Amino acid sequence: MATAADCGLLLVRLTFGLLMAAHGAQKLFGFFGGDGLTATGKGFESLGYRPGKLFAVIGGLSELLGGLGLAVGLLTPLAAAAVIGVMINAMATVTGAHGLWAADGGVEYNVAIAVVALAVAAIGPGRLAVDRFFRWGKGGWAEAAVALGLGGIGAAITLSL
Repeated sequence: MATAADCGLLLVRLTFGLLMAAHGAQKLFGFFGGDGLTATGKGFESLGYRPGKLFAVIGGLSELLGGLGLAVGLLTPLAAAAVIGVMINAMATVTGAHGLWAADGGVEYNVAIAVVALAVAAIGPGRLAVDRFFRWGKGGWAEAAVALGLGGIGAAITLSL
């Protein structure tokens, strides 16, 4: 039987995961009022990512697949890593120069998303997740380290290109 904690984790995963997936769909397909791939690619180029369209695909897929992975609790440490990596890139290239508060264009929103993704990797996705059948579905220090480490490495590689 599902506990209140399992249901709470499901609520967190669904909320953050589906919002991230929708954000990726905005970039990739223009869904939900998004600009779509061509315009997003131009935006990425203006931030210094070249070729912009390729990085827009990478960012959009990271948000879409990472978000869906978190939502359903599938490959949770890798899904969290994808989301964390995108948020680090957003902070480094867009919001970091504007301070903390989102009202000023700052990192508040990006930090919150990255921390939730890391926390889900550490806690585990709960019993109401596909990962409940796998060892990493229980969460732990190793899963959190994988999420943070791979997210950080992915962000560093992307930012260095």
